[in-house]
This record gives sequence, C-alpha cells and structure tokens, in this order.
Amino acid sequence: MSTLALLGIGAGSIALLLLLIIRWQVHAFVAMMLVSFLVAFATGMPIGDIISTLIAGMGGTLGSVAILVALGSMLGRMIEVSGGAASLANRFTQLLGPTRVPMALTAAALVLAIPVFFDVGFIILVPIVYGFCKAAGVNPIKFGLPVAGIMLAAHVVVPPHPGIVGGAAIVKGDIGWITIIGLAICIPLAALSQVVSGWLNRKGYPMLPTTAEQFAAFGNSEDSKTSKASAAPSVGTIMALILIPLALIMAGTTGATLLPKGDSLRNVLGFIGSPIFALMVAVGLAMFLLGRNQGWNRERTNAIMESALPPAATVILVTGAGGVFAKVLTASGIGAALSQSLTATHLPLILLAFIISLALRAAQGSATVAIITTCGLLADAMAGGGYSPLQVALLTVAIGFGSLGLSHVNDSGFWIVTRYLGLSVGDGLRTWTVLTTVLGLAGFALTALLWVAVA
Repeated sequence: MSTLALLGIGAGSIALLLLLIIRWQVHAFVAMMLVSFLVAFATGMPIGDIISTLIAGMGGTLGSVAILVALGSMLGRMIEVSGGAASLANRFTQLLGPTRVPMALTAAALVLAIPVFFDVGFIILVPIVYGFCKAAGVNPIKFGLPVAGIMLAAHVVVPPHPGIVGGAAIVKGDIGWITIIGLAICIPLAALSQVVSGWLNRKGYPMLPTTAEQFAAFGNSEDSKTSKASAAPSVGTIMALILIPLALIMAGTTGATLLPKGDSLRNVLGFIGSPIFALMVAVGLAMFLLGRNQGWNRERTNAIMESALPPAATVILVTGAGGVFAKVLTASGIGAALSQSLTATHLPLILLAFIISLALRAAQGSATVAIITTCGLLADAMAGGGYSPLQVALLTVAIGFGSLGLSHVNDSGFWIVTRYLGLSVGDGLRTWTVLTTVLGLAGFALTALLWVAVA
C-alpha cells in the first residue's frame, strides 16, 4: 500500500475515533476496539494476524498497567478511608498556605518523576491530589493537571526512563549530558506547567459522572466517617507509604545505572525496585499500619481494598484499548510511512528530529516507541555528522521533547490522566493535549537555543 494511502487511513482513523467518542457518545473502549478492527482491514493486514495483533496490543499495555492501577487504587483507597489523605492535605495547606500548595505539588512531582515511570507516579499521587483538592474545595484538574504535565516531561527526557535511555543507546548519546540537559530544562517547564494549567483552567470543566461520584465520596464514605471517629494516621505514616515504594524504585534504578549486567546485587535491586513489587510492599504496609491504627479486622480491610476496584476497572479497560489502537497503527505500517515521509524533507537535523518524534507520537501514541524509532531513523545521520557528545545529547533530548506533545486518544497516559481527573475526551483534548504540546514545544525551543549556543 502506498505511503499516501497509509497516511490517509491513519488520519481518518483518528478522526473517526473522535467522532464516535465525542459526537456519537460511543464508549471509549468500544470505539477504540471498533476503529482498530477497521484500520486493520483497511490497511490490508492479513486476516489471520488481526486478532493476535489486537491481543498483543491489549496484553502489552495491560501487562503492567492493570497491576499498577489495581495496586495503586487499593493503596489510595486505604489512605483515603483511614483519613490519611485529608490529614496530609490539611497539614500541608496549613504549613504552606492555600496559594502555595499547587506549586509545591508540582515541584514534588518533578522530583518524584525522576526515578518513577509516569503512570506509576501519577497513580500513587492521585489520592494526595484528591485530598488537597478536597481541602481547597476545587476540582482535581486544578492541581492534577500541572502535576501530570511535569511528570510526563521528566519521563521523556530524564534517564533512567526507558525511551530516552534506549534512544541514547541507539545514537550512542552520553547519558550524563542527557541527564543534565533534561533536568535543567524540566525545571523551568515545571513553572510553565503551572502557568499553562492555570490558564487552561480559567473556566471550569464538568467532571465525568463516575469521577464526580468517586471524588464526592472521597473521604465521605461510611468507612471514612467511621475512621474519622478514631485518630487519623500521622502525616509521617502517610508520607512513608508514598515514599517507600518510590525509594525502592529508585534503588532499582540506581543499581541498573551503576552496576554491570549480570551482577547479583543489580538483579536483587532490579527485583525490589520493580514498580509492581514496590507497590505490593506499600499495600502490605498500608494493610498493617493503617489497619492497626484504625482497628480494621481482615474482613474490613479486604472490603475496603475491594471497593477500590470498580472505579479502576474502567481506567484499565480504556487504557488497554488505547494500547490496541496504538499497536494496530504500528503494525499496519502507518507510523513507518509517516516517519519516512518526514525524513525526505531534508530539514535541519535538530528540527527534523523533533518533528519526526512528534509525528510518531501523534500517530501511534507511545512516547517510548516514538523516541526509539526516531533515534533509529536518524542514527546514521547523527553518527556521520561529526557532532560532539554535547550536540548528540541535545539531539536526543530534542527527540524526547518531540515525544511529549500531542498526547491524545491513542495514548494510554491520556486515558489515565483524563479518567482520574474526570475529563471528557473533548475536555481532555482541550487541556491535557494542549498542555503536553505546549511543554513539548517549549522544551524543544530551549533545547534549540542550547544547540545554537554550542554550534
């Protein structure tokens, strides 16, 4: 099939998906599954490969996301019901004052995002965001949007996240320089995320009914009211439940960075630092620390944990369907056709690197895939261009910022953020998609300035 035809099918599939969800109010899960089938048929994918491709897309996404969302939801539910989230939010609001809370949350999110994958960190912080928003009397999007924005920015340009590390390995980029540049640029982006989110939130957005019910019940359920009769857990206990899994993940990251492959200590640190194990530890500690503090018996604890799963089910299914759609776009050749078309334009290399990564991100959804694919396409040009290690690092960071923008319906992160913040698809495109694109463009602009300065 010709490149033009593949690009047309890709654009048409995204347009149809948006029409189904926004205009005709088809459930996002059903809409994405339907469009995935249509894309597979339209691109001539062998009929024997279609179902296996869809299953691979669902399994590849949910293999980690389903477990993380379930464990994170259980942890958040126990923190909520125990009164811990409200206690933490009230304490920090008293210390910082209401006007400084959003900035403090965004700054903390940038630090936490360095060792932790975007989806893991955001899921862990959701109950804390809810608690602060409850204390301030505002919707979750007010505090949650800038937090999510800066966490994703760090995810795409700061090692040890897989996309930027894998891309650096392909182009032989210096991890040290990439880390320095990525962190240096993310600091002003944190402030920008706060400013842009405030501008986007200048008018209110209605929460999705399911999220509105979940948020309204946050801290007000019968379990929560009963827990309030006893002493709420201390701020130190809640902070420990948040920071311990992050510390475990950081230990695994440090081991993978400093120790050679095959080293036994590296393997042990890699195991205890896996997000799934880290969250399992946090859930186990919450069962013990919060359950003992509140006097929960085993049946009560199990009931509280189980009550976290129904709201998480929608997030899990919709996220998985986003993985299916992204997999079909990749397997059908649409992503490759787009990148080849852009390569033929002969633009300046740093601009081309950003545009190809941005286009691939928009076409197939995964930031990691966009980074690694773009690095593979441009590896020869970067190797043969006589560039210094600093310039190669700048090119790699530019690719990372390209993968930050245009997060939309084929990105699993889009669904995690919008569902937890209660945004409809249309409002998610007006806020989250705009924020990620602005941050990506700003990050690239700062990278390009550094490129000019060292050229």
